[in-house]
Amino acid sequence: MNNKKIKVGILGATGMIGQKFISLLENHPFFEVVVLAASVRSAGKTYEKEMKDRWIVSEEIPNYVKNIVIEEVERNKRKISRKVDLVFSAMNMNSEKIREIELYYAQKGVGVVSNNSAHRWTEDVAMILPEVNEHHTDLIDIQRKNRGWQKGFIVVKSNCSIQSYVSVLRVLKDLEPCEVIVTSMQAISGAGKNFDSWPEMVDNIIPYIEKEEEKSEKEPLKIFGEIVDEKIQLCSNLKISATCVRVPILDGHMANVRVNFKKKTSKKEIVEKIKKYQNPIEKYNLPSSPKEFVKYLEQENRPQIQLDKNFEGGMGVTIGRLEKDDIADFKFISLAHNTVRGAAGGAILLAELLVAKGYLN
Repeated sequence: MNNKKIKVGILGATGMIGQKFISLLENHPFFEVVVLAASVRSAGKTYEKEMKDRWIVSEEIPNYVKNIVIEEVERNKRKISRKVDLVFSAMNMNSEKIREIELYYAQKGVGVVSNNSAHRWTEDVAMILPEVNEHHTDLIDIQRKNRGWQKGFIVVKSNCSIQSYVSVLRVLKDLEPCEVIVTSMQAISGAGKNFDSWPEMVDNIIPYIEKEEEKSEKEPLKIFGEIVDEKIQLCSNLKISATCVRVPILDGHMANVRVNFKKKTSKKEIVEKIKKYQNPIEKYNLPSSPKEFVKYLEQENRPQIQLDKNFEGGMGVTIGRLEKDDIADFKFISLAHNTVRGAAGGAILLAELLVAKGYLN
């Protein structure tokens, strides 16, 4: 990559994930944010003025975006597409409209890295967790050929609910995990809210999150799948049963996992595999890549939300409580930061990978 930064737009810049993108992209070595886009109610105002009473992430509004005038995300597509090389999509609208907007940018030669679910099941769109299925970037070439695009593309992130346990399953891939029962305990920021905007969650647990269990069970099958006949053939060797629960935590998705392996193993072997695991994208030296992708914690009371959600700046995954199980082979607890690793940070890491592999040069 040359020294000229890639010009970036954030679609859905006023929402919680849009705010997280803005915080994480401050002084980024690859990317320069030049456009912020949101709904018509925010358009035409400076970001600082519009967000004075709406900014909810823990960091302060960075100075570099305060005077950027917000563009209208639908009506100003042509104007925005002429200013940027890449957009991060974090829009909050119906899936059909999101698909339409993301396709527009790709057709105009702009790269789209989406945090939305709208294109996750589009046949020639790759769903990538960089450390797990980097090779699915090959689908971009197929997508461009299918659609006659020279520069543009669409890639998507997976749902935030799967980040912690899919990462561990990737580390233990050689043992051939085949059956997984997972209970995902999910923070309220996963719904784009905090306790001020969702007071009903204080001292409360809600045992249902719409469509979350379906995503948690099916998306890993695409991630662990292979490209066959120019599309992803879903992994047929893995079955997942998921229960997703909203808990009164601001940030951090924790998973209680039971797993069966095709190969016999021991706790010692599993821990050794985790400790010796070599991050497959380490060779690219990406700015957002954690030095340690998955870390095993020996203490019986770890991982914990307060102690471990920010491991590796929120980009690492922690695992503990690994034990043999009377029903499955083993059980464990894993944890990932949902708005960093699971959302904005993971999307930025994916974009960095695409830079390293030449898709954004």
